[in-house]
Amino acid sequence: MKGSCLCGAVEYEVDQFAMPITHCHCRTCRKSHAAAFSSNAGVKREHFRWLKGEDKLSTFESSPGKFRHFCSTCGAHLMGERPAHPHVIVRVATLDEDPGSRPAMHIWCSHDVPWLQDDENVLFYQEWQPGR
Repeated sequence: MKGSCLCGAVEYEVDQFAMPITHCHCRTCRKSHAAAFSSNAGVKREHFRWLKGEDKLSTFESSPGKFRHFCSTCGAHLMGERPAHPHVIVRVATLDEDPGSRPAMHIWCSHDVPWLQDDENVLFYQEWQPGR
């Protein structure tokens, strides 16, 4: 599976996931992705490789020992890691193709804030809402 950043400067490849896709609601994932949660999957280091633009990566240590790698041009967060662990965490939304698996769980929901809760009154549209 290939993935890339928003501007296309950085590309990577994953052979297979080692862990299921998980939606993480922790505060640092919400902040780093500017989103309600981050969709992640663990990949063993030997099954992950940068294909292009590794020199364009910037890194931020978001918590002790956890490094988040993102494109220095467009800011897309591509991968996170703890160097001592045998796996990296790929940001599934940056894949350019369907990984063939679906999310297994939501984690760190204790960090949710009230505005994140959908209810039956929230409308869903395939694209923009009618009349826009």
